[in-house]
This record gives sequence, structure tokens and C-alpha cells, in this order.
Amino acid sequence: MRGALIAVGVIVMGYAVLGAATDLDLKPGGVVLFLAAVLVAHDAVLLPVTIACGALLARFAPRWARPSMQAAGITSLAVGFVALPLVLGYGRSGDNPSVLPLAYGRGLALILAMTWTAALVSAARARSRTAERRADRDSR
Repeated sequence: MRGALIAVGVIVMGYAVLGAATDLDLKPGGVVLFLAAVLVAHDAVLLPVTIACGALLARFAPRWARPSMQAAGITSLAVGFVALPLVLGYGRSGDNPSVLPLAYGRGLALILAMTWTAALVSAARARSRTAERRADRDSR
């Protein structure tokens, strides 16, 4: 499976590089600037915030809930980081309603609600399994 995922990733990246290399309107300086900004945003903002949130969840969440809560927290941060410019409406213009036409705030809230609902269900199942093992161990 890992090999198949690597192969698909290499093919997709090759397609992207080939498309960029054959685009006559491509401005390499702009591409390099964009990639540098993404790298800085990831390493200076997203990564430290993710580590801090994971550490807080590890400290305060019960042991049985930690994996679910950390997965939901990381997912929420990643989705929020990507969706924030859309939610704030960067790029929206009054004279062109087709630019950013959706209710991105509502969509983000829905995704976050589904993510945390799944995490809570998973944590509840983990707690139930932990309680069953404890009861089974105590009955022996």
C-alpha cells in the first residue's frame, strides 16, 4: 500500500511539474515566493500551534480520550488553517458574485462539528472498552 501511495504521489507531482514547466504564463519568481511563504507559514505558525494544542490535550484529556481528541484537534487545526482565508472572504469582490460564492463559515462549522462528533464517539467507545477491561480484570 505504501508503495502504491508513493507511486501515485510521484505521478501527481510529475504531472504538476510538467504542467508548470509548459505554462508560458508561469512566473518562477512568484512560484518560489509562494512556496517560501507556505513553508514559513507551516513552520512558524501551523507546526508550533499544532504541537502546543497536542501538548495541552495530552496534559488535560483523560488517557482513554487522548488519541481521539488529538486526532480531532490536529484535523481541526489543518482544516481551519486552510479554510480561514475563505471564511474571512479574502479575494471576494462585490462586482463578481461568483468569486467565493459559498457560505464557507457554515461549511467550516459543519466539518468541525462532524470531526468532533466522530472524536467524541470514538472516545466514548474507548472509555467503554476500558471500563469493560477493568471490570473483567476486577472480576478475576
